[in-house]
Formats: sequence, C-alpha cells, structure tokens
Amino acid sequence: MVAASGINSFAKEIAIRKRIANIYNKREEDFASLREYNDYLEEVEDMIFNLIEGVDVPAIEAKIAEYQRENAEQIMNAHARKAEEYAAALAASKGQPAQTGVDLSSISQEGTGTSAQGQYAPAIAGAVQPRPTGMAPQPIPVGSGHDMLGLEHVDEEKMKLRAEKAAKAGGWSAEICKKRALEEAFASIWI
Repeated sequence: MVAASGINSFAKEIAIRKRIANIYNKREEDFASLREYNDYLEEVEDMIFNLIEGVDVPAIEAKIAEYQRENAEQIMNAHARKAEEYAAALAASKGQPAQTGVDLSSISQEGTGTSAQGQYAPAIAGAVQPRPTGMAPQPIPVGSGHDMLGLEHVDEEKMKLRAEKAAKAGGWSAEICKKRALEEAFASIWI
C-alpha cells in the first residue's frame, strides 16, 4: 500500500513537471546541435529535481521567471505550434484535411484568436486545448450472425476437443479429477 506522503510527492512532481514543461518547451529542431539540446534537457531536469527536493528554490524560481521574460515570444510560439499539431491530429482523426498557415499575428495576448468563425485559432499558454469528440469509426466485425468470433460453424465435437486441450494445457485432466474423487471418497470411509 502506498503511503499518503508518497501520493502527495508524486502529485507534486507531476505538477512541477507540467509547469516547467509549459515554460521550457523547446524541441530538438530549435537547437544547432544535439549536444546543445541534450544540455538544455539536462538543465531542465536538474531544475525539476531541485524544485521537487526543495533545493535552492528561490534561485530556481528567479531563473524560471527570467527565462519566461526573455523567451516569452518563443514560449507563446511553441504553445501555438503544439495547438496546431493537436488541431491537425484532431482533423486527421476525423478524416478531414488539416488546416495550415495559421496567422500567429491574429492572436491576442489573452489567448483568443481573431480569426473568422469556423477557422482554427491556436491556443496560448494556459488555454484549454481542443479535445477529440465523438466516436472514431469502428471496425466491421469479421464473421456473420450473432457470434462475433465465427464459432457458430464449429460442431460440438470440435468444441469438446478444444475444451479438453485447453484443460490439459492448464494442467488439468479427467484422469486426475477421477483419481482425486476416488481418493477422497475412500479416505472418508476408512477414517
């Protein structure tokens, strides 16, 4: 059983990771080399670890605030890019062509787009992301009739044979069952 403090520390870690991921959201293609990207990821993980463990929190919070001020436009663009990817995935799941070329200049500071009705406006930091709605197309069942597995065509003899093979595969056989029943019956007589 997990202790309550374990659950709280897990929730704390998740909250910290979400918060930091919304701020430090650069991708590999944003860097000149893989080494620079790995250094960036290592720095982010070090900050997350220190925040979780409570090590030098004021200095880390100051560093995060400074990074947010200096990279506000990049952070906003990364959120918009992520929202566009979500919209494209949603459109693809509904079988519609994805809309491209969203004008980022039409996005206001509050995170609402000024685009025409029916067009996609990317969400900005903290805004609710679009969620898929409805059901996806379901596969057509193989076979016919009420039996989805197609077992209506199998006769009783084959069914008994399958059951017997399954029982043997599980380590059970009719002989073992009979032997045990006899042992129990005769054991009760002689006691």
